[in-house]
Amino acid sequence: MTTLDLSALGLRVSEILRNAPAPVLYEHAIRFEPGTRISADGALVAYSGAKTGRSPGDKRVVRHPESEADVWWGSVNRSMDAHSFAINRERAIDYLNTRDRLYVVDGFAGWHPQHRLKIRVLCSRPYHALFMRTMLIRPSAAELAVFGEPDFTLINAGAFPANRLSEGMSSKTSIALSFEEKQMVILGSEYAGEMKKGVFTLMNYLMPKQGLLSMHCSATADHTGRHSSVLFGLSGTGKTTLSADPKRHLIGDDEHVWGDDGIFNIEGGCYAKTIDLTPEAEPEIYRALHFGAVLENVVLNEDGLEVDFHDTSITQNTRGAYPIEFIQNARIPCVAGHPTDLIFLTCDAFGVLPPVSKLTTAQAMYHFISGYTAKVAGTEEGVTEPSTTFSACFGAPFLVWHPGKYAELLAEKLREHRVNVWLVNTGWTGGSYGVGTRVPLAHTRAILDAIHGGVLAHAPTELDPIFGVAAVSHVPRVPEQLLVPARAWSDGAAYHATASKLAAAFTANFKQFEAGVSDEVRAAGPR
Repeated sequence: MTTLDLSALGLRVSEILRNAPAPVLYEHAIRFEPGTRISADGALVAYSGAKTGRSPGDKRVVRHPESEADVWWGSVNRSMDAHSFAINRERAIDYLNTRDRLYVVDGFAGWHPQHRLKIRVLCSRPYHALFMRTMLIRPSAAELAVFGEPDFTLINAGAFPANRLSEGMSSKTSIALSFEEKQMVILGSEYAGEMKKGVFTLMNYLMPKQGLLSMHCSATADHTGRHSSVLFGLSGTGKTTLSADPKRHLIGDDEHVWGDDGIFNIEGGCYAKTIDLTPEAEPEIYRALHFGAVLENVVLNEDGLEVDFHDTSITQNTRGAYPIEFIQNARIPCVAGHPTDLIFLTCDAFGVLPPVSKLTTAQAMYHFISGYTAKVAGTEEGVTEPSTTFSACFGAPFLVWHPGKYAELLAEKLREHRVNVWLVNTGWTGGSYGVGTRVPLAHTRAILDAIHGGVLAHAPTELDPIFGVAAVSHVPRVPEQLLVPARAWSDGAAYHATASKLAAAFTANFKQFEAGVSDEVRAAGPR
């Protein structure tokens, strides 16, 4: 823990702990954060207060002449003026100056030595420091000795509210980024995931400027590391679960960049949903939640301080953060060669998308920009039937450029490296939620095994009459009656009506992007 002068930022905290090791952060969390516990397996159990998830409606980006033309302004990137950002920053600094101690974490974003960024995190909660120490790439002692000034500074004063009357504010929560100031300021939210996604948003801006594709995805590689596979998917589709594959090396579970010489992970850790986590279904993740990991908003059994992963009384969004090396088959450093396969995961609760289908490049761009999955009935108040969710590039809240920019970069790389693209439905088959059955995880794993083994590249397919994709009709270890939706449903008329309804939702959602894509991509959607 070396000394650090932060007076240039206006910080005058008497005790600064820079790059404190995990045991020290554990000790401080237990001593200074009421309610913080240690689980029976040794993970730090912390609570984020009123906010147990991200607040995308409170994200702001400073509108500046240097970056204004690059930003996809709208509901994802709402603008803020430089003066309001300065007010928020001063408010955050003033709050941190009232704290007894300040935690500083220095780390890297990006495993590629030529493209990594130096990130500095300033916060007042040891739980936040441990979280970011976990999620950033941890420098060696030699690298820390010459770390110098950061490329980007994240100022987390989330326990203190924003002034909702300030220009551009919508609530007492503010997640504000300035690309020109190279800073992010958090007020009014103690949810740790805001920090992680702030760094990702920065990478989503800077990497495309270099011709590199930043991706919200998990990634694995074969045992040589020369051939990788990329999995896209929104929350609940199985992106993290399926990337924890003991037959392959894990590159990362959430954020990557596809460059000129392959792919690399942005992060040094994983951040997995833990709701209903079991050692049988997800053994790698379950075993990773020991000393050095952070469990967020979970409930402990008071008898033995064991985690009840089925208890959602605090939130359904319970999470576990752990260093990637806690996964036995993680590939360190987290880099690999170009992908042979790209997989779009969707949890189709309507049960009309095939369990696996092969996409053309134009279809890949269409489905990438669409970013579809579905919510099932009962997960939110008032939801009585499956509902569609579309998130551009499978990560709209973190995009900076227009989705078409990322899609064009994707298409260039697919063509250059002749990548197979697959749409994999981890949701329902034989009927919608409540009628059909969810595709068993074992069958989805068999599909991925067949993809990675090269089996599906030459497997028979049938053209889906509504979505136009090539549905794979034979996969080893998967019942064939499940693979073609029209045959999996017992009620043909109900299938056609439901599929047509989902197809119409795709078409309506895509209208907002039509002006920025080619005729070929526009024609690649449902028929």
